[in-house]
Amino acid sequence: MACVSFAKHNAPSSSWIGGQQSLPQRSGSSARLATRRVSLPIRAGAYTDELIKTAKTIASPGRGILAIDESNATCGKRLSSIGLDNTEPNRQAYRQLLLTTPGLGEYISGAILFEETLYQSTTDGKKFVDVLHDQKIVPGIKVDKGLVPLPGSNNESWCQGLDGLSSRSAEYYKQGARFAKWRTVVSIPCGPSALAVKEAAWGLARYAAISQDNGLVPIVEPEILLDGDHPIERTLEVAEKVWAEVFYYLAENNVIFEGILLKPSMVTPGAEHKERANPETIAKYTLTMLKRRVPPAVPGIMFLSGGQSEMEATLNLHAMNQSPNPWHVSFSYARALQNTVLKTWQGRPENVEAAQKALLVRAKANSLAQLGKYSAEGESEEAKKGMFVKGYTY
Repeated sequence: MACVSFAKHNAPSSSWIGGQQSLPQRSGSSARLATRRVSLPIRAGAYTDELIKTAKTIASPGRGILAIDESNATCGKRLSSIGLDNTEPNRQAYRQLLLTTPGLGEYISGAILFEETLYQSTTDGKKFVDVLHDQKIVPGIKVDKGLVPLPGSNNESWCQGLDGLSSRSAEYYKQGARFAKWRTVVSIPCGPSALAVKEAAWGLARYAAISQDNGLVPIVEPEILLDGDHPIERTLEVAEKVWAEVFYYLAENNVIFEGILLKPSMVTPGAEHKERANPETIAKYTLTMLKRRVPPAVPGIMFLSGGQSEMEATLNLHAMNQSPNPWHVSFSYARALQNTVLKTWQGRPENVEAAQKALLVRAKANSLAQLGKYSAEGESEEAKKGMFVKGYTY
């Protein structure tokens, strides 16, 4: 796959791909212009209106995405932290706790599910997809197959999963999913190499085109890892390069920008940098990057938390919503919505209600941050604890 992608990357980048630039040709004293051949892009066809509607529904005021698409192995690590075995019934119980939280749809517009969860039901037999529909939450699905080493790079990775993606996406749509997520990563300590950046951008673009062709709104996520001791200026430089490549290849693949969502990492210093940045600085650098690279046609920017504490992620989102933006600027958080919830639950049935209340507290806090109205007053000590893990995978 990497070899095929690399061949694509080295194709001519001229705007005349798919046609030929016609030059004036002369015959004697008379001049004539050769006929220009025009190549028209193929769009997402019958799903176009639905894709745009779905994206706008998810990017609705005061709401964001709950990401519970951890692989079974990663979900097992979460469960083991509270003394539970990694079994399907335990994974089902935890995800049931999250998805059946009363009132969740007031703050959450979409939920990214792992494939197992998309096909699961509650213990009383109600499909999780139907549980979400009842709360007016759009079901989504993680479709990538994870990171593997990228040959020829500086110890970097590429994301696999394009093989069979079209048929899988069609099945996910039948099951009720209406958006998809594909995560690839870029590492600043590893360079990043031009090869890794191009591979990430091309893979995301192919996934996005395939998703739209099957009725799924693609979430485009090239995560720039927090690992490293670099300053915030270096993160900005890399982020601008990555997003320039991503949008170039999205356009080359005729992806409808009105029918996608982005899931960027915030522009912060490396996790090991000697100086931390405050929310106002992070907002300034992040919005600078977005305004330079993201067309206003994109309906929603749904940030990942990337190992920030629950409160940090909320404060940074709040700072980015202190003035109007061209896009809906919101959240797509996993650990930053679930950390306190998991520790409150402890796998005990008698703690389910308290854990669901903890989820609502975090969801409401991020809803207020999306509206620019959040206050950190009264936040718990647990919400202030960082969750950065070096070399994090899931």
